[in-house]
Amino acid sequence: MSRVDVKLGERAYTIRIERGLLEQAGETLAPFARGGRLIVVSDENVWAAHGARLAGPFRVEAAIVPPGEASKSWAELERLVERMLALGVERGDHIVAFGGGMVGDLAGFAAAIVKRGCGYVQVPTTLLAQVDSSVGGKTAINAGAGKNLVGAFHQPAAVFIDPLVLETLPPRELRAGYAEAVKYGLIADPAFFAWCEANGAALLGDDVEARLHAIETCVRMKAAIVGEDERETKGRRALLNLGHTFGHAIEAETGFAMLHGEAVALGMTLAFRFSAARGLCAPGDARRVEAHLAAAGLPTRLAVGTPERLVGHMAADKKASGGRVPFILARGIGGAFVDESVALAEVAAFLAGELAP
Repeated sequence: MSRVDVKLGERAYTIRIERGLLEQAGETLAPFARGGRLIVVSDENVWAAHGARLAGPFRVEAAIVPPGEASKSWAELERLVERMLALGVERGDHIVAFGGGMVGDLAGFAAAIVKRGCGYVQVPTTLLAQVDSSVGGKTAINAGAGKNLVGAFHQPAAVFIDPLVLETLPPRELRAGYAEAVKYGLIADPAFFAWCEANGAALLGDDVEARLHAIETCVRMKAAIVGEDERETKGRRALLNLGHTFGHAIEAETGFAMLHGEAVALGMTLAFRFSAARGLCAPGDARRVEAHLAAAGLPTRLAVGTPERLVGHMAADKKASGGRVPFILARGIGGAFVDESVALAEVAAFLAGELAP
């Protein structure tokens, strides 16, 4: 068992990582049940596979949403909020977000706005959520203009991670989550990226120890970054967006047909190739990143949209200002940094080369 603390003063919380933790759900979640009941937000697939495992000394009242990115919408947010209000949610309650990144984002945002903010607990069930999105308090829904454009910072009261729940995760979802794990090595830990190169196949297989190591490594790094820069105002937390500016544009262009982690994998590959094209990192580093992500079964070659459309999506980014968007580029593996000098016209020219036959 591992415990990782997110040090945020009065908003501090603990992340608990333990195999078989879900089998102890009754004991683990009992402190968050109020008035003899526990309100759980989940999606249809997770609830069907694991909902019965949340039994404990409380009654469970569930709010179930359709699976998939489309549920991060105004319509589903409204439906979820009305369900929570119908259940009589109070500010002292804690909502349990039981699912992947979509559920965590949607439930967390609902918790942030109901009664001007109630508590919530993250119980992530996908690799992507376990290594990344369940930690840090970013909650959001998507809007017509792009991904995660409406949201709030709202820290959970606790995060409970059981790697054994990943045994029922479809291989494609596992690979998508793996991209977010690799991201941490590319940002600031070249030794972890080398570990991924050596152990990624085992993690994507059935090696629980490899999954535990990756989850704990990523969570410790994210907890430290969030503790330093909770609301992304100092530049430190922005590093976690490696691959996301390209990735969000690709997701929007495909109508979210590509999973988030798949788009991030392609986005990180593009970020390293763009860095190499600007002379920031060695071309060999970009090739190494591409080779590893491709070997993991993730997309590494751009084949959708046009430069104009993709850059148009980027221009709607919540961080855009004066025709420029801060990009996370790299001086090498483990050497990510924020570059605010990138003009979108330069990005369009780069993408034209990427899309050329």
